[in-house]
Amino acid sequence: QEQLVESGGGLVQAGGSLRLSCAASARAFTIGWFRQAPGKERKFVASMRWSGGNISYAASVKGRFTISRDGAQNTVYLQMNSLKTEDTAVYYCGARRKAFGDYDYWGQGTQVTVSS
Repeated sequence: QEQLVESGGGLVQAGGSLRLSCAASARAFTIGWFRQAPGKERKFVASMRWSGGNISYAASVKGRFTISRDGAQNTVYLQMNSLKTEDTAVYYCGARRKAFGDYDYWGQGTQVTVSS
């Protein structure tokens, strides 16, 4: 059974940086990062194919966040720079076994809090 485990969340001041990690028990076709703020729906942040291509970002994070992966470690990262208070959310990684469609499984989430 495939599993995803996120880590790296925490409390940071606005303008600071954090790096989130998503350790996967198996490779998937696509890995994505999503986030959910209190009282709001889960939203897309970034994604990439496990092969390294097709990198995509939400407009709100483009230029500040970078998704990458370490194939040898089966780990996907989300480097978050220039953090803003509106980036506060629970961040989830998800995996998709195919190129398109719904994500098939998710991690438990990691809290990111950005203070002003």
